[in-house]
Amino acid sequence: MRVEIPLYTERFGSVRIHDVQRILELDSGRRRDDEKEITTIHKIEKNEIEDVEDKLAIVVPVKEEKLKLLEGVLSGIPHDCVVIVVSNSQTNPINRFKMEVDTLARFHRFTRRKMLVIHQKDPGLALAFQENKYTGILDKKEKLVRDGKAEAMVVGILLAKMVGKEFVGFVDADNYIPGAVNEYVKNFAAGFCMAESSYVMVRNSWKYKPKIYNTGIYFKKWGRISEVTNRYLNLIISNYIGFETEIIKTANSGEHALTLKLAEILKYSSGFSVEPYELLYILEEFGGIKPTSYPEVIENGVEIFQIETRNPHFHEDKGEDHLKKMLLESLSVVYYSELCNQTIKTLILNELVSQDILKKDTFPPQLPAMPPLRSINIQNFNEKLKEAKTFTMFE
Repeated sequence: MRVEIPLYTERFGSVRIHDVQRILELDSGRRRDDEKEITTIHKIEKNEIEDVEDKLAIVVPVKEEKLKLLEGVLSGIPHDCVVIVVSNSQTNPINRFKMEVDTLARFHRFTRRKMLVIHQKDPGLALAFQENKYTGILDKKEKLVRDGKAEAMVVGILLAKMVGKEFVGFVDADNYIPGAVNEYVKNFAAGFCMAESSYVMVRNSWKYKPKIYNTGIYFKKWGRISEVTNRYLNLIISNYIGFETEIIKTANSGEHALTLKLAEILKYSSGFSVEPYELLYILEEFGGIKPTSYPEVIENGVEIFQIETRNPHFHEDKGEDHLKKMLLESLSVVYYSELCNQTIKTLILNELVSQDILKKDTFPPQLPAMPPLRSINIQNFNEKLKEAKTFTMFE
């Protein structure tokens, strides 16, 4: 793979946010003895990417997705990655979850790849969290894991740690193009190969998010939600550094990956706010604005890569209400961030009112945040899950 070096890197305390890097070649071929190095290009060898894939778990959160879409996503994930499916699909009256497990079983029969599948609402999973005093992920009424994408991601991170992986990535289950999924994972691996720190996040920046109209396909550059959330995150950074910046271009990137070292010390905001909140928390905790609980991270530094895909991002259209919910939750975490000043808060409120998401003189909901996962005893967590027979593993 050939990837441009970042044209610019924004520094915010000990955090380095690299500008979007373009992929020049998805496959750059074997290294030749007479090959001259190009100083503006990273050439990442196939074996380097494969080494990372062997240490990488890919988490696929699922909720009522079409089974053919799920199977396509599975087929696009490189074989050496462990696949972790965290489902919140219905079990009654029609058991969609059983259908998903059957899909994985059939896929495993032909591919023999390692996969885990677990249901987000499994009582044994909730009990494992309770035993480890990690109750911030549980619904207060039913005492099960809360609904929400972030909650599924947290479960996936713990399972990745449980099977001994060093990296964890996330891929949405509504991707229509298996080849794009394959590229997303290669991008994750490329980012980890380029990193100098042990605390790394790699976020995909989609080249295009096409829209299909009666007149044909329009290759739109930005998604509606990302464009707005990017703007407010950049306003926060600009306010602190004193220079206007547009460095953040992946605020709502569902396809992203982290080193386990970074993943286990982050907090996670509930629902669809999780992607922008990850960035905000990194800026709050390691940006030098306040004392940190992790001095070793300050010394090592945090790196954030944004890599532009070659494949366009085709995904399922879930409707206007879904988009409004995403924007409300995304801007809510920005609004309540300790980095957000009153001027930016006012702009956010005006934005939500103008888009008919909030009524005038009301405020966005404050979403629950889950504490870092480092406190969980992973051996005990693993034992509790096995005792309750909460997950199915295909090996």
